[in-house]
Amino acid sequence: MAQKHIIHNAQTKETISVDYTAEEQSTYDDYNLVDKINERKLELIRSIRLEKLKETDYLALDDVIMSDVMKTKRQEWRDIPSNYDSSKYEELLARTDGNLTHAIWSK
Repeated sequence: MAQKHIIHNAQTKETISVDYTAEEQSTYDDYNLVDKINERKLELIRSIRLEKLKETDYLALDDVIMSDVMKTKRQEWRDIPSNYDSSKYEELLARTDGNLTHAIWSK
């Protein structure tokens, strides 16, 4: 099914619907392929993981003793891509009130 642009002319107050061009439709279809969606989700998960690791990097300094719990948590974050397949990406990205809800993200 062809996607459509909704175009509103503020001067005439008219709204028209125009089909995507073949190139726009191809780009839209490509963007929405399941593999592409999963790639974008994994990229977001990796970004979140990197931020969590950065937030706790100070615990890895020589003059700080890192708890075994934190060592385990940081290792769990590093292992996310190998321990979670694409069927779990939605769970990893789930949020409530803007906060990630999956237990893996808690410190």
